[in-house]
Amino acid sequence: MDYKAGLTLWALFLVTWYLAMLWTARAVKGNSGTSRAGDLLFYVIGFGLLFTVPWRMPLVWRTAGPVSAALLVAEAGFFAFAWWARLHLGRLWSGMITLREGHRVVDTGPYRLVRHPIYTGFIGASWAYALLSGSAPPLLGAVVLTLQMTWKGKREEAFLRQELGEAAYDAYAARTPMLVPFLPTKA
Repeated sequence: MDYKAGLTLWALFLVTWYLAMLWTARAVKGNSGTSRAGDLLFYVIGFGLLFTVPWRMPLVWRTAGPVSAALLVAEAGFFAFAWWARLHLGRLWSGMITLREGHRVVDTGPYRLVRHPIYTGFIGASWAYALLSGSAPPLLGAVVLTLQMTWKGKREEAFLRQELGEAAYDAYAARTPMLVPFLPTKA
């Protein structure tokens, strides 16, 4: 089944993603413990649903060979987009809403396409895998992760506006969509 290939891509992505956590600058300021706990709860729910074992759930649909291949390519592409953003941020990256030493508005590389390319990568890969799985719980997991990352992105933006300056961040937000490249922006 192709969902196993999709699951393998997720496993490789997450292992390398968390190993790279060692490569960050010192945190100067972060969001509250309550906010972090809420994020963790929604990630556990979302990823728990996303990775519900498909062979234990009734299939709602089956993906044909070319569709499965296209979804696997899309999943890998979304992971590549997230990694591009992570590497572009370098030591400024954080899995939490955090201000790092030397933090600034980053508006180059993938950040010229969307303000949250890492979230875009995670959301897109979640949907590709959920569609590949042929099962309802992973679709619900993709919904939860989409809502969570959108909500977290909005909170992160409020934090960055406060810490990096409203004028600088608002100028960036006025020209760059939040999650979907090439969409019109709201100033």
